[in-house]
Amino acid sequence: MHTPPPAEHAGALRHKLPRIRMPLVIAGVTTITGLILLCWPPLELPTAQGRAAGLAIIAIGLWATSQLPEHLTALLFFLLAMLVGVAPSSVIFSGFSSSAFWMVFAGLVIALGAKSSGLSERLAHSIALKLNGSYLSLISDVMLVGVLLGFLMPSSMGRVVLLVPVILALAESFGFAAGSNGRIGVLLAATFGSFVPTFAILPANVPNMILVGTSETLFGIAPLYGEYLLLHFPVLGLLKSVVIVGLIVWRFPDRPKPYTGRTDSSSPLSRIEWKMAGILLLALTFWLTDFVHHISPAWIALSAAMLLLLPRIGLISAQQFSNDINYSPLFFIAGVLGMGALISHSGLGARAATQLTTILPLEPGNNLLNYTSLAFISLVTGIATTQPGVPAVLTPLADQIALASGLPIKTVLMTQVLGFSTTLLLFQAPPLVIAMRLSGESTRPAIVLALLLALVTIVLLLPLDYLWWRLLGWL
Repeated sequence: MHTPPPAEHAGALRHKLPRIRMPLVIAGVTTITGLILLCWPPLELPTAQGRAAGLAIIAIGLWATSQLPEHLTALLFFLLAMLVGVAPSSVIFSGFSSSAFWMVFAGLVIALGAKSSGLSERLAHSIALKLNGSYLSLISDVMLVGVLLGFLMPSSMGRVVLLVPVILALAESFGFAAGSNGRIGVLLAATFGSFVPTFAILPANVPNMILVGTSETLFGIAPLYGEYLLLHFPVLGLLKSVVIVGLIVWRFPDRPKPYTGRTDSSSPLSRIEWKMAGILLLALTFWLTDFVHHISPAWIALSAAMLLLLPRIGLISAQQFSNDINYSPLFFIAGVLGMGALISHSGLGARAATQLTTILPLEPGNNLLNYTSLAFISLVTGIATTQPGVPAVLTPLADQIALASGLPIKTVLMTQVLGFSTTLLLFQAPPLVIAMRLSGESTRPAIVLALLLALVTIVLLLPLDYLWWRLLGWL
């Protein structure tokens, strides 16, 4: 007769069994699924769309689980896309010619210049002397700085590039070492603060402006600044900022050490600091006045980087440029953008959005059902096309959706903001990725925060926003 093993033997047996790592399992399943779609695209999809879906599943699975370094996943995407011939090379490698790619490159150079000149440390210590308090107040104040910059600077990329060097020096001044909860928390407060709530500020982010431009071109509808702010900022801006602060303090708790850094921040700037400050102020001036000259923030940042790299004039030597700049974020951002371009080029994103509009329930007079359905359409489209792709794909369908739902077309257009302001997967939001890569920290904390924030948004903030829209008469 078989007798069960003693408890200690059973415990030893359990210790010998390999531990199942869920991220590895997810990465394996998505990779195998993607490879199947690459080799045998579904009959109901055109071959290009089936293969684009396979590539996207592989890349998203690996990026989301971090089972490969992000730049290696990007290189794998490039390789597979070219081997199967799913699209022209101009589409696959379009990320290298995008303004976002060059914004990242310029950001790496500017961050190095700010650090090597000592200016970021000086600014950080000036701020630290005013923020020497609790961890909650520190995170809240950094978050506030990010949101306020959204009212001043029209580019989320520019805000990230400007903030990251200062925030990293600020973290050091409070004793937060690399990889610590405190350093990650301060960094997330600055980057999420300068990007996520600013979707509620009309000119602050790219998807907002694509929505306005496309809706004006197609339907002659252009929301006013104050109208857009009143509709979106109370919930998606203000309340979401409070939620972000709470999630950071809860998920990445820490305690700042008493400030012991330099106290001579009011001393005269050195010649190198003056140079760096002058270049930054020049870039900031052009960023703030882009409504006059219409120069992309990326080319303004690249101009600043060029000034920093010029012999004799600049601050960064050829040796520093070669040794101190990490180029892996460039491949990552190029891969993300290339995947978005592939999905758009193949028609997969538009097909998914069109299918959703026919499948989801839309019923004239049932405002809650329509609001929920349209928020879901926007959210899913953002996963398929990244956030800037949402207005590009959904705006042309707005008149059909308005007819099916019985809602005014202007209300239908504004529901897109509910989706593209909610980040489920980090690759949807290049500014967040750029911030984490500029800092040298892992993207995993940003992924965790984005998922937690998306959950709170869907469960709490979107229902509150529905009530706010009803109060204002939009539904």
